[in-house]
Amino acid sequence: MIISVLGLILALIMFVDMIKVLKSGDFGVDLLAITAIVATIVLGQYWAGWIVLLMLTGGDTLEEYAANKAKSELKTLLDNTPSQAHKLLDDDVKDVDIDDVQIGDVLLIRPKEQVPVDGIVIEGESEIDESSLTGESVPVSVSLDSHVMSGSINGETSFKMKADKIAADSEYQAIVKLVKESASNPAHFVRLADRYAVPFTIVAYVIAGLAWYLSKDPVRIAQVLVVASPCPLILAAPIAFVSGMSRTSRNGIIVKSGTALEKISSAKSIAFDKTGTITRGKLVIDKFKLQSGFDSDTVLSYAASIEQNSSHVMAQAVIDYATDKGLKLINVNDAKEYTAQGIAGTIDGHIVKVGQGEFVTESKVDDVKGSGVYVSIDGKYAGAYSLIDQIRPESKSTIQRLKDFGISNILMITGDKKEAADLVASEVGITQTFPSSLPEDKVKIIQGLDKEYHPSIMVGDGVNDAPALALADAGIAMGYKGANAASESADAVILKDDLSKVGDVVKISRDTMKVAREAVLIGIFICIILMVIAGFGLIPTIIGAMLQEVVDTVTILYALRARSDRL
Repeated sequence: MIISVLGLILALIMFVDMIKVLKSGDFGVDLLAITAIVATIVLGQYWAGWIVLLMLTGGDTLEEYAANKAKSELKTLLDNTPSQAHKLLDDDVKDVDIDDVQIGDVLLIRPKEQVPVDGIVIEGESEIDESSLTGESVPVSVSLDSHVMSGSINGETSFKMKADKIAADSEYQAIVKLVKESASNPAHFVRLADRYAVPFTIVAYVIAGLAWYLSKDPVRIAQVLVVASPCPLILAAPIAFVSGMSRTSRNGIIVKSGTALEKISSAKSIAFDKTGTITRGKLVIDKFKLQSGFDSDTVLSYAASIEQNSSHVMAQAVIDYATDKGLKLINVNDAKEYTAQGIAGTIDGHIVKVGQGEFVTESKVDDVKGSGVYVSIDGKYAGAYSLIDQIRPESKSTIQRLKDFGISNILMITGDKKEAADLVASEVGITQTFPSSLPEDKVKIIQGLDKEYHPSIMVGDGVNDAPALALADAGIAMGYKGANAASESADAVILKDDLSKVGDVVKISRDTMKVAREAVLIGIFICIILMVIAGFGLIPTIIGAMLQEVVDTVTILYALRARSDRL
């Protein structure tokens, strides 16, 4: 009685879940399991039914465990959303909730603070970091009438702005909305077990029906369906996925679900962000062009000495360039920094300026590749630095490795300008670039991929990548900088500052799927042999249920091979 009640309750629960699955357009393996349970109870094969129940509930638990195995507590995107603004009322500053900011309100943006809403600068000058929104690694100078986006990070100088959008319509909040929409509309994907469910179920019913018809014994139905109970389908794939996710964790990668492994393994295209992904997101000196009549060591030493007094993001690159050459830094007198222009000071009686071309000299300066920093001594143009975003040394080999895996459709989508994007792409072996792309553009590009290029992978690291990471069939985040919007939106997170891990996660996913598929097929093959034997009445129901344990053991041991790095 206990077994019958519990079995029928579980069968009813599984039946309700199966109806929901069928409504979503999928076909799972539950129908065969329900039939096996009901058949054993109706025909009085209680202990066989009990064994089937135990294995099915164990399989469901394992599947749930697989889906949650590698999840870590990642900070949500909403936690990073600006929450307060400094509103100016006459000469007073009042902190208000971001949702209370109205169009036309005057706001104070303090150093190192996040811009709360989109607006226009009405007083002051500064440099703001928009890299997490646009992907552009070079700080943006803002002054009177400049437009600033919510989510940007202010530099060292306060400024005042007038809100021209409310919080709900501002750039950062628009990205949050895009992420939510993308996450709520995931691409339809058929799981491994479900692909085999229909043919396996049909074969089982055919064998059971023939056994009953030929023998006229209804117990043959239970005998066949007990050994046909789809435990290999229910157990093999989840255990292989748990094993695969364990392997990714050992390699510094978090994969959030078995479904993510499936999608990554069968990817036909992969899109990369540039800044912080293909590149390090850190500006370095590419070249220094000296003007005639000046000594190279002197100019480099003077420029680095001046830059010691600067808070500009490019200053450290200039300093490192000089010190790497073994040059000494000199004391500077009367150093003064001019926001968004440069810095000036006196060294050994010479007036030295470093910064924008029009700031350091009235003479014509050279055009340089990337971002330029110019130097003058006593008003005379002395030289120019060319700064570029440093390409990761492993980027080129990673792209080639992905091509070797058969992923031929590789693109780079970036907020950077065309020249910078093409330069990086040609260095690493990417032929398709989409420069000057805002977050909504990245989403459109991913959406616009032809059907033949799916499943698709998006690899990124910033807030601006979050919508595309959520929308792609599989998103991989470079999450080594800490939990952020990209990590929250992605299906996999790389915890080390190493792009080659993208190749590793594709390799591990493919290995895992190979083992899972083989384990499932081995289980199905054994089950079909047992069904045929049971169809002749040679396997009693209780023995058949126990034989399922043997099948399960074989498939589990084989699926555990996915943990090995030697595949």
